[in-house]
Amino acid sequence: METWDVAVVGGGPAGLSAAHAAARAGARTVVLEKATHPRYKTCGGGLIGTSLAAVADRIDVPADDRVGRATFTCDGRREFTRRHDGLLTMVRREEFDHALRKAAADAGAEVRERVTVRGLHESAGHVEVRLASGTPMRARAVVGADGSSGITARHVGVRYTQVDLGLEVELPIPPAQQARWRGRLLLDWGPIPGSYAWVFPKGDRLTVGVIASRGQGEETKGYLRRFVERLGLSGIEPVHDSGHLTRCRADDSPLRQGRVVVAGDAAGLLEPWTREGISFALRSGELAGAAAAAGDLGAYPVAVQETLAPEMHAGRRLLAAFAKHPGTFHTVLATPVGWHLFKRFCAGEPALVDAVRRRGVRAALSALGG
Repeated sequence: METWDVAVVGGGPAGLSAAHAAARAGARTVVLEKATHPRYKTCGGGLIGTSLAAVADRIDVPADDRVGRATFTCDGRREFTRRHDGLLTMVRREEFDHALRKAAADAGAEVRERVTVRGLHESAGHVEVRLASGTPMRARAVVGADGSSGITARHVGVRYTQVDLGLEVELPIPPAQQARWRGRLLLDWGPIPGSYAWVFPKGDRLTVGVIASRGQGEETKGYLRRFVERLGLSGIEPVHDSGHLTRCRADDSPLRQGRVVVAGDAAGLLEPWTREGISFALRSGELAGAAAAAGDLGAYPVAVQETLAPEMHAGRRLLAAFAKHPGTFHTVLATPVGWHLFKRFCAGEPALVDAVRRRGVRAALSALGG
């Protein structure tokens, strides 16, 4: 039976980060990915400073745009714009993930595509990985990074307290529209509690999307339709028209079962308010890969609790208040203090955590229902 030190299930940012970390540490590492790179993924594709720092020693980020202007609206009204260089770096996930794949392979990981994992079974100090092809394989440790609906999340028993529906269209736009949106993003706080919409520029395309709590599918579709119409983008045939569910873990949800750990979306790791998940995928993947290579999987949940959990806790409090009072958040964001916090978040600083730790902010959030 083919045996590896570390088997990574899933070839997205979390899995490829885990593979890179494990292989660089000297572990014999294989990545099992059911698709073929480069492949499209539903994702806004905005990288904050945290994500850029996480990949700085691995890849040259394939940026389609770098945002220096941010426009904000509250359900299409009360528009204002702020400027600051380097707010977000925009990428297309097919290009970004493909670069991460090459970095993992260059570090020594073997990346196998069009491979579907059907089951995991622990036996005699290893994890037997059952493949759809029937080929036997086993590993000393497995890092699950195959998404929140994947087999590794079910194996570990991940539980979620927040599930959201994201809808997105990729729109090819003419040169005049490209010039209008170059270097500029738009965020709109939506009419559905906890919802918002975005426009992210990516060269000759715009990524336009909305996200809201699951269970309001028709309302979410209607919000996206009206948003696109308001932008004057109706009638453009999308290159991609897709949707996905994002799932955020419960505080006490497991991250490990025996010799299997989960990272990224498979672990339900993302910031609950903005639903930013790429930085969580990159960081948790690296933590998981390093722990797997060292043979110390117990260190991984501890590291997540110390480094990522505080950001998730802050995001939950902010989302609870934002869902009830989006107009108040819009007003605060227009102030110098609010804009400073937004810039710090984009730069990769722990802005949300620092804010929620302030006594005055905690009191305000409590008054707003957060």
